[in-house]
Amino acid sequence: MALKAPNMLGFQHCGLFGRGDLGPKHCWYSLKPSNKKWGGFACPYNGWCIYAGRGSLVSDDEASSSAELRSADGRLDGKSRKELAPLPKPLSVTDLIASPNHGVQVRVAYQGVPGAYSEAAALKAYPQCQAVPCKQFEAAFKAVELWLADKAVLPIENSLGGSIHRNYDLLLRHRLHIVGEVQLDVNHCLLGLPGVRKEEIKRILSHPQALDQCEFTLSKLGVIRESTDDTAVAAQIIAAKGLRDTGAVASARAGEIYGLDILAEKIQDDLDNVTRFLVLAREPIIPGTDKPFKTSIVFTLEEGPGMLFKALAVFALRGINLAKIESRPQRKRPLRVVDDCNNGCAKYFDYLFYIDFEASMAEPRAQNALGHLQEFATFLKVLGSYPMDMHV
Repeated sequence: MALKAPNMLGFQHCGLFGRGDLGPKHCWYSLKPSNKKWGGFACPYNGWCIYAGRGSLVSDDEASSSAELRSADGRLDGKSRKELAPLPKPLSVTDLIASPNHGVQVRVAYQGVPGAYSEAAALKAYPQCQAVPCKQFEAAFKAVELWLADKAVLPIENSLGGSIHRNYDLLLRHRLHIVGEVQLDVNHCLLGLPGVRKEEIKRILSHPQALDQCEFTLSKLGVIRESTDDTAVAAQIIAAKGLRDTGAVASARAGEIYGLDILAEKIQDDLDNVTRFLVLAREPIIPGTDKPFKTSIVFTLEEGPGMLFKALAVFALRGINLAKIESRPQRKRPLRVVDDCNNGCAKYFDYLFYIDFEASMAEPRAQNALGHLQEFATFLKVLGSYPMDMHV
């Protein structure tokens, strides 16, 4: 959560109280009375939850608001409707008014339909979970916030396609914490209706990223390419409509679920195709030092020479390895105007910097690094401190 605190200076450390233009301030997490299980109101990150710097980055109203999502009936026509009826209907925002399941089984939200790679990542993280399909990324965030799911597993980057920027933006719009990561080996298959040969395929359906990752194979086939919301949705469409001249690029599991044959396996251009997923929850976990941990943060800096160098140096000085750095223009204030009396006005992008570093917030060196960073950061938030996934 980002606190709306104009002209408020200094680092906000949980358990410490101060005053700014908005009066007393302290960490949102430390205010939650239900968190007594962490030991009173102690912050699981040793107090380094959030820094409210000069100006406001995300207000409470903005964080709680979301774009109106389109609902879909998720139904299929004809014979396929009966065959696929047991499959769960993907949640949309209009579905998020039902009562949550308070059973012992973990409910994990993911974006897509059964057979999607995100579902495979959810099952890898929680093998006995009840996977909850959602129509959009934002619906998965809201499913956890509204207690319809216990966790959400969402993609954040792919080794070939790069970062999923939408989910970086949603991490700031919603009050969920990163509690884990999953690295999934992605193997694309060419799927078609039973009895169809690869040479008969004239058109290919799949997610745009999957189509790009299979550029060489699809070029050899000389097929028309059409985008869908998800790889598994492509398989679902072919099965529902009985499209014999159309194939799908999707997982082998999607072919099994929708009754399609695998016409070719591992058709991606690069066999080393890995997608990294984040596991999100309503409350953070208590970081430890018994295993390798990773910490994700987001911050902003003042404009000036060497500011980013100074920010990165706080980690290098303490021997902390940076696993990833990502920059995103601020959505509400993308441009910063700098008035130079000698050279006139100049416009710069105003960036958010996302960083993953390999250290636990239970380690003093990580706490000291953030204490150093807050001296010149205008906004700083810990998104999560969580165990690293060491296995693909």
